[in-house]
Amino acid sequence: MIAALRSLLLGVVMTTASAAGAEATRSILSFNDLDGWAADDHEAALSVFLNTCGDLKDPDWQALCGVARSYKPEAARSFFELFFRPVLVEDGNDAMFTGYFEPELDGAKSPTGKYRYPLYRIPPEAREADQWLSRRELLTGDAMTGRGLEIAWVDDPVELFFLQIQGSGRIRLPDGSALRVGYGGANGHPYRSIGAELVRRGTLGAHEVSAQMIRAWVRNNPEAGAELLFHNPSYVFFREVTRVAPEFGPLGAMNRSVTTMRSIAADPAYTPLGAPVWVEKDGKNPLRRLMIAQDTGSAIKGAQRADIFFGTGDEAGQAAGRLKDPGRMVLLLPIQRAYALLPDEF
Repeated sequence: MIAALRSLLLGVVMTTASAAGAEATRSILSFNDLDGWAADDHEAALSVFLNTCGDLKDPDWQALCGVARSYKPEAARSFFELFFRPVLVEDGNDAMFTGYFEPELDGAKSPTGKYRYPLYRIPPEAREADQWLSRRELLTGDAMTGRGLEIAWVDDPVELFFLQIQGSGRIRLPDGSALRVGYGGANGHPYRSIGAELVRRGTLGAHEVSAQMIRAWVRNNPEAGAELLFHNPSYVFFREVTRVAPEFGPLGAMNRSVTTMRSIAADPAYTPLGAPVWVEKDGKNPLRRLMIAQDTGSAIKGAQRADIFFGTGDEAGQAAGRLKDPGRMVLLLPIQRAYALLPDEF
């Protein structure tokens, strides 16, 4: 029965409306259509899937999670092939892969002449408001003064800005210990890309934009650079994360640690959080790997848009900052869910 249905499903294309309102097509593929599938480390992917599958509430996902826990690691490939079907979801936009990482900044728990740029907890009025003060208003006014909302102070406002974009990171303290922070809320203003603004001004060409180039330009142009950061009115607040061991990655949107080169941030309007996703990243260093959608991001929008987690620290940041590649991502859905995508008349 399964084999017969599988052969019927291949090549079937469905058109539906996504949660974001855009038309999306969904094509059911076979595992033979996935470039490099047989060569991947499916055991590693299964281990990462198990990190978050227990948090998926729908009965079909819960059933699969129970089955996954009973599978021997060496049978991981057969688990995915038996219980999932690859589904290509497209919304008319080209695929794009970028990277993200967990930054490490130097800081202290008390302000000094060196450490003078604070990381804030979210104030109650910002949590309750749809839109609170802009970045400029918050940092140039006194709304945060004297309220004890500081978690730590760091030595570099540019790195702090990029920490807010990443949403989580570690603060290296003077005594050699580290403080981990995670996303604690935002001020409700839309995110505006300062890279895109530099291109619009003609300061950088589109092919030149990277996190490293933006950092360098802001530091080489202190006054204009400080003003450029205000171009993005969005401001992220933090919270201290104490329950994640140092050897594990930062918490993603599922409130579980993400895994280097096995976790991605995706758009939940198209990709359910916790779902396996087959990544075919092209470009300079092609990548073919089964990853798990365990995170989201304000700039990650679209059916073929993903951010790959590169790990912690400067080296990971450099690799993540260089990534801007085309390719294809294919969602793996429970087989019953894939069948449900068939048109009624099929």
